[in-house]
Amino acid sequence: MAFQFMPGATTVGLTYESGITLAAEKRISYGNFVVNKNTKKIFQITDQVAAGCAGMVADMQVLTRQVSALAKIRKLETRREMATNSIAKLMSVIMFERRFFPLLTQVIVGGVQNEPQIYTLDPLGSLLPDNYAVVGTGAELALGLIDAEYNKNMSQDVSKKLALKAIKSSIQRDSASGDGIDILTISKKGIEEESINL
Repeated sequence: MAFQFMPGATTVGLTYESGITLAAEKRISYGNFVVNKNTKKIFQITDQVAAGCAGMVADMQVLTRQVSALAKIRKLETRREMATNSIAKLMSVIMFERRFFPLLTQVIVGGVQNEPQIYTLDPLGSLLPDNYAVVGTGAELALGLIDAEYNKNMSQDVSKKLALKAIKSSIQRDSASGDGIDILTISKKGIEEESINL
């Protein structure tokens, strides 16, 4: 029964030819109550890495602030950006350390150094690399569509369209998802963000 009152969401992460796309809808709901209709669930961590979440947004905000601060310290020490896999592993360690009082959020971490990378983390810190990932209450609906249409060599525009299509299909059937979509893309050119109202 506790699952019923976990916040609903749908967040998508895709790698494409030369970068990654993260997309998330904006609604926060507990059970059948919509708490907020304009919440940001995608966070920039460094100039080359970002993360999206489904679950408790407050927990994700704490996690991203902590990891972002540690990544800045590491950059000062080494004089280079932390790699995507290092940031994902750092998040994994923090989440595992908190396993007895967990951060109730599912996370998708994506970034581009030499190649685009996507990682999925659960609240206990399991770290799974993949070409694409979906988390949240609308994951099954979005994942079915991505499974059918995903191509590793697609362009940035095609990946954005696929992420939008997946989130929209999830919004149509998952009452815990909706009210707009935030999209963030990372390529070697940098980070681009946009917001779409539905």
